[in-house]
Amino acid sequence: MKTIHDFNFQNKKALIRVDFNVPLNDHFEVTDATRIEAAKPTIIKVLEDGGAAVLMSHLGRPQGFEDQYSLKHIVEKVSEVIGVQVKFVDDCIGEKVSDAIETLENGEVLLLENLRFYSEEKNGDLAFAEDLSQWGDIYVNDAFGTAHRAHASTTIVARYFSDKKCFGDLLAKEIESIDKVLNNSQKPVLAILGGAKVSSKITVIENILDKIDHLLIGGGMTFTFIKAQGGTIGNSICEDDKLDLALEILSKAKEKGVQVHLPVDAIIADAFDNNANTQLVNVDQIPEGWQGLDVGPKSSEIFDEIVNQSKTILWNGPLGVFELETFSKGTIALGESIDKATKNGAFSLVGGGDSVAAVKQFGFADKVSYVSTGGGAMLETLEGKTLPGIEAILK
Repeated sequence: MKTIHDFNFQNKKALIRVDFNVPLNDHFEVTDATRIEAAKPTIIKVLEDGGAAVLMSHLGRPQGFEDQYSLKHIVEKVSEVIGVQVKFVDDCIGEKVSDAIETLENGEVLLLENLRFYSEEKNGDLAFAEDLSQWGDIYVNDAFGTAHRAHASTTIVARYFSDKKCFGDLLAKEIESIDKVLNNSQKPVLAILGGAKVSSKITVIENILDKIDHLLIGGGMTFTFIKAQGGTIGNSICEDDKLDLALEILSKAKEKGVQVHLPVDAIIADAFDNNANTQLVNVDQIPEGWQGLDVGPKSSEIFDEIVNQSKTILWNGPLGVFELETFSKGTIALGESIDKATKNGAFSLVGGGDSVAAVKQFGFADKVSYVSTGGGAMLETLEGKTLPGIEAILK
């Protein structure tokens, strides 16, 4: 696996695909710079070698050229994070870019305009990818969040660099962390899967059953499993067409010697509201008109024990509706358990939009071994797929 550390960028221009698809407020200010910070080590390595960095990214889902999605809005934040005044060109192909590249000196950083202003980017257009390839001597993919897309800048452009292509620091760490969980893990291995639907996690569960010792299920998908086993779940979220599948998963897990852990109690509410009436009940005895929105304290106690027996922990999906304070306690307790296990030497990987949001919100981001930056990309890797953006570098 070639990374930026296999190259010296002296007098070279590195064409780096970053993932600067960051959230902006109404004043076009960056509200979360995590993805920019994550790309910093790769950019700094190029500059310290004595090279120049040409950054390309997308932002949002524009339909053609739309000012609100222009990367000009993030130039100041990128400059602030990297510690270098970043130059900007309001296109990503054509003469303007050619001129900007020609005058770009070693130690400088140039940010190109939003790639998705061109439909050719998402279509994986060859000519567009070839145009982009002119802007660098070495191609670096450091955008894990888009590595599962076969777009021009993430996959196709690599064809024009033969052996002059590599992974950036961030993407290399993502690959290593997931590999550590799936292929080189210390046992016992625990996978914690939360979120609303079983259907979105089926292929993940099927792929990881051979690699794990414990499967802890939380979030909304709990109730599909509870109902499948004959429990009463009131008005809790449930995929009625997936009841047989839930039983099948339990049966497969048993066959493979994987222990499945479901919550035993639940905090239930009479409305999906922070100020709703709540009560604590057994998870399989939820009355009509009530819905489970978090795990109860008994579940957290049991989960704490399982987490702290584990040497490798994968966490994908919260245990409750953590966005509402009343129903955040189960997710916070799980974060505390993982923090404790990590301090005691376990390797913990957190990934998937909601669990990443939760660890950030509750201050656990620095207390786990690794927080993945790519939701969809991580899920597809856990499903056993080789991502096009990764394959393009390995070819």
